[in-house]
Amino acid sequence: MSEVLALALPFFGVIFLGLACGRLARIPESGLAWLSFFIIYVALPPLFFSLVARTPFHELTNGTFIAATTATTALCFTLSLLVGLWLRRGNLPEASIAAIVGSYSNVGYMGPGLTLGALGAGASVPTALIFVFDSLFFFTIVPVLMAVSGRDNHRFSQTLLLVVRRVMTHPFNVATFLGVAAAYFEFHPPVAVEKTLEFLRNAAAPCALFTLGVSVALRPMGRMQGEVPWLLLIKLVIHPALVWLVLTTVGGFDPVWIATAVLMASLPPALNAFIMAKQYDTYVAGASGGVLIGTVVSVATVTAMLYAVQHDMLPHGLLH
Repeated sequence: MSEVLALALPFFGVIFLGLACGRLARIPESGLAWLSFFIIYVALPPLFFSLVARTPFHELTNGTFIAATTATTALCFTLSLLVGLWLRRGNLPEASIAAIVGSYSNVGYMGPGLTLGALGAGASVPTALIFVFDSLFFFTIVPVLMAVSGRDNHRFSQTLLLVVRRVMTHPFNVATFLGVAAAYFEFHPPVAVEKTLEFLRNAAAPCALFTLGVSVALRPMGRMQGEVPWLLLIKLVIHPALVWLVLTTVGGFDPVWIATAVLMASLPPALNAFIMAKQYDTYVAGASGGVLIGTVVSVATVTAMLYAVQHDMLPHGLLH
């Protein structure tokens, strides 16, 4: 258990350190701007590039794994959307943001460091694949639903073009695409460039986790919305259970890939839920509360999942 705590504590410790600083320090939110820019455009892209570029190309084209994990995320999104529509009285924009809380794991800020720390280099490919294709799903479905609901004032064709542009130009996706090309051509950066990339990617996790804590601390937190407990049940319990069920039922996957996918699915709601709520000016308080409470509750659930993963306690199927 001490090994699990030694792995989990730095991650959650830095988050709560950021949370405490955000509550105590009288620094405006604008102070996060350059740090956020550094994380998104400078530090995390080298991490994703390196994860993918070091992987044999044939492992990056595992369509069955991509389809299984993305479909499971989409199913949890649908379940959360139905919960949102029920408890938000048919309000599609609010239900769409609620569905992000219930299905979008914090795969960018927490995913790579946690999976690689727990499972080693073998977790790099499934981590990168889940990040890329889950992000593609959310960057596509949310704008489309907002356009359908009338929340987005652009024409539907303009919305689709905007979706394509955002997907193709997002720095995480660009870094991943370049990593795929590097893996295909077996390209290795010069030593000086590789050292620079290593320096930057080592800064990614602590900066991202601290920023996550500060960002959550600065969010408005009023009365908890009635649907939030149901959304967190889907996110923290049902999502990883479904990922395990689908992957073990389909079969043929390396146990490390299954463990990585389950661990990624067990992560708390992504900060993107709040960012998208602000972008569309809807369900802001619910998204803020969902991210904050989900992060706190996940200290227990993710630690338990880490223990199960590191001690090979995940069953290999329903009959095992």
